[in-house]
Amino acid sequence: MALRLGDTVPNFTQDSSEGTINFYDWAGDSWVVLFSHPADYTPVCTTELGQVAKLKPEFDQRNVKTIALSVDSAESHKGWIGDINETQSCSVNYPILADPDRQVSDLYDMIHPNANNTLTVRSVFIIDNNKKLRLTFTYPASTGRNFEEILRVIDSLQLTDNYGVATPANWTDGGDVVVVPSIPTDAAREKFPKGVTEVKPYLRMTPQPNK
Repeated sequence: MALRLGDTVPNFTQDSSEGTINFYDWAGDSWVVLFSHPADYTPVCTTELGQVAKLKPEFDQRNVKTIALSVDSAESHKGWIGDINETQSCSVNYPILADPDRQVSDLYDMIHPNANNTLTVRSVFIIDNNKKLRLTFTYPASTGRNFEEILRVIDSLQLTDNYGVATPANWTDGGDVVVVPSIPTDAAREKFPKGVTEVKPYLRMTPQPNK
């Protein structure tokens, strides 16, 4: 059965490029981005893995760990990492799960038979520090992911968890945010001392409260 937003994600123990990983233990108190790849030694994936390695300081700043998955073996991953580091001018600094038995692919519904019945699609799972699924993206194998968008979503999720706001279309960190409908306008003006602009009774904007 497919995972849905708000579900507690399943635990697993699986081999990886950095040894055996128990997912819950490895994740600890961190948020996690788990993202899958159709296979090792594939061109688009090589660019993606390099990009994530380069973005590690950004993920660290947000208390996020990254972990990739491919259906090939851990030994294959280690050879591929050499190519990634060489071609992308990076150093892969996070684990790549080995999933030849499809245990994790099946648990997380990463194989879509109408797209390809043997390879994982490009799935992304953003999981919070309570092991709850907060967002999923599913890309076809032919399309590389935008990891700046993944960072943007994490910024939104972490902000909206803590401040009683929502983020509007195309929001980026530092932009004005939406006051959630459950907060009356008078209460909002007290809660958000930077000011509340009432565009419509149901659409109230305020400067990002943690900036």
